[in-house]
Amino acid sequence: MNEGVIMVVSGPAGSGKGTVCKMLYASGDFCPSVSRTTRDPRPGEVDGVDYSFVSREEFLRLLAEGDFLEYNSYCGQFYGTPKSAAERIIASGKNLLLEIDVNGAKQVKEKCPNAVLVMLLPPSFAEQERRLRYRGTETEELIQKRLEQTREELKSLSVYDYIVYNPTGETERALENIRAIAAAERCSLDRRASAAEDYFANKN
Repeated sequence: MNEGVIMVVSGPAGSGKGTVCKMLYASGDFCPSVSRTTRDPRPGEVDGVDYSFVSREEFLRLLAEGDFLEYNSYCGQFYGTPKSAAERIIASGKNLLLEIDVNGAKQVKEKCPNAVLVMLLPPSFAEQERRLRYRGTETEELIQKRLEQTREELKSLSVYDYIVYNPTGETERALENIRAIAAAERCSLDRRASAAEDYFANKN
């Protein structure tokens, strides 16, 4: 059985990455990773399902041991993707899907060069702005902040391996493209360096 693929999906606010990732998880094509965090559980959250809740000391110990594909801090709390859990998932032949930002994606690529980085985008910057305004849940100041963040994040676009556009009303097409990328990557010669040796050794 060949290993699964570590796939990162990033995207600016309004790209639909949350919806796309949830649909990919639900399809069974991809497995999520349970992140570790130092914050306290919120009502209804289950340890080991929503997050793996650990102490600050435990998190820093694991960080020092190199057991994170990526990590970040937010409001004084740490969040990270366990490397050991990720390795178990792909070793089982399943694909691992990580919904993380550009900084996290860079960390994953540094530690796992064969990880596949996908940037999910609306069809255009104008469409992204339209979506943010249509939601009606954010102030003008926050909308402008998110748009400026997009300008900054796309300066790192060259770090990514693929771009997938998510036109309004065509989410299924975006899903199909991401599935196709994963399928192609699993057949990549880079991931099957011993293909010739295995071919002659296989008696079946």
